[in-house]
Amino acid sequence: MTTRLNPYIGFRDTAKDAMEFYQSVFGGELTVSTFAEFQASEDPAEQDKIMHSMLTTEAGLTLMASDTPNSMEFTPGSNYSVSLSGEDDGELRGYWEKLSDGGTVSMPLEKAPWGDSFGMCVDRYGVSWLVNISGAGSDS
Repeated sequence: MTTRLNPYIGFRDTAKDAMEFYQSVFGGELTVSTFAEFQASEDPAEQDKIMHSMLTTEAGLTLMASDTPNSMEFTPGSNYSVSLSGEDDGELRGYWEKLSDGGTVSMPLEKAPWGDSFGMCVDRYGVSWLVNISGAGSDS
C-alpha cells in the first residue's frame, strides 16, 4: 500500500449522515466504525458516534471523517485535518517528526486501540495533521 494523503473532516454528531451524503455525490465504498466498536469512549452518549469513516471511489478519491467527542472543542469551519496513512513506518515517522517539529503534538504517535500507530499534531503553520501507520508496533 502506498502512502495516502487526504482530507479528514470532523463533525459534531453528523458524520454518518454527511458521509452517506458524500457517498451519494461521489459514489464509492463507505466504511464506518463507531466509538463503541473500539471501546474509544466511556461516555454512553458517544457509543453510536462515528470514530472513523472512509469513503473511497473508483476514481481514486478518498475522504475520511469522524464525530468530534463531546469533551473536545468543535468549531465549524476549522473542523478539518490532513491525513497521512500507509504502511511504510520509516517514511511516515519521518513525516511525523518534520510536521510536529515546532508545532504542537495533541496525541503522540503511538499504538492505537485499532492496532496501528496513530498521532495528531498541529504544525507550526496551524495545519492539523493525522498520521496513521498500518500494523505498526507501539514503539514511538
